[in-house]
Amino acid sequence: MSAEATTMKAEFPGKILDIMVREGDSITAGQPVILLEVMKMENELLAPAGGVVEKIHIEKNHSVGAGDVLLTIR
Repeated sequence: MSAEATTMKAEFPGKILDIMVREGDSITAGQPVILLEVMKMENELLAPAGGVVEKIHIEKNHSVGAGDVLLTIR
């Protein structure tokens, strides 16, 4: 685990359909963490790094824009 925080950002605007992790969960790089609907297609977003989910910045059923921070992993 790194002491440096990694932020996961939305690459495209869309709607959060599901958040598969909770704050405090240990995750591995490449693990599915968020289900995002983009243009009526469901996309599993994968963790860019392993560590502990420090903060979830979004909520289920809310819209996000490109570049919005989704998770902070430490």
